[in-house]
Amino acid sequence: MDYNTQRSKLIMPEYGRHVQKMINYVKDIKDKEKRNEQIGAVLTTMGVLNPSLRDINDFKHKLWDHVQIISDFDIDIDSPYPIPTKETFTTKPNIIPLERNPLKAAHYGRNIQNMLDMVADKPEGETKTNMIRILANYMRQQYLIWNKESVMEETIFKDILRLSGGRVVVPENIHLDTSVPREQSTHREVNGYRDQVGGHGREQNAFRERVKYKGKNIKNKRK
Repeated sequence: MDYNTQRSKLIMPEYGRHVQKMINYVKDIKDKEKRNEQIGAVLTTMGVLNPSLRDINDFKHKLWDHVQIISDFDIDIDSPYPIPTKETFTTKPNIIPLERNPLKAAHYGRNIQNMLDMVADKPEGETKTNMIRILANYMRQQYLIWNKESVMEETIFKDILRLSGGRVVVPENIHLDTSVPREQSTHREVNGYRDQVGGHGREQNAFRERVKYKGKNIKNKRK
């Protein structure tokens, strides 16, 4: 009895064992002219068994390549296409190195890091102070999304100092606004930050859309 465990490994299961046996049979034919003749019949069978290839450009080229793969690249036939080698399909592509630096605090996101770099380059003055206050309030909102518990403003200020590499120091007269719901407060602050530094980003845009939707619902209920 022929058990599956005793059979040779199926190289391309989508064609089944019979096609693999047919190709091995053709491979053992000594007359090359007969091999070329027989492989044509095998290719026709493969096209019937794998009709999805017909939707691919140069599907016949694919079939000829599959013959080589199933034969373990050891069949001597005349192909109308360049004959591939085993290395063509087994060589791993070169790894593309990532140029991005790792995030120092993933819960804030990469946009926060970019904003801090931008603020750090601004000259000292009222504009920079306002930008720091706006950014600190936004970071508080991001922190509370990650950690639902309350957060001390000193924690946010220390994170600003750490993430900026000591380049951004929060002035002593800045305090975070916790008197209104954090989403509404942050919505207002983020819009102000956008006006000053052109800050965009998926986090800000998505957050503004959520606040707009909630604001419409509140107005409708009041009516």
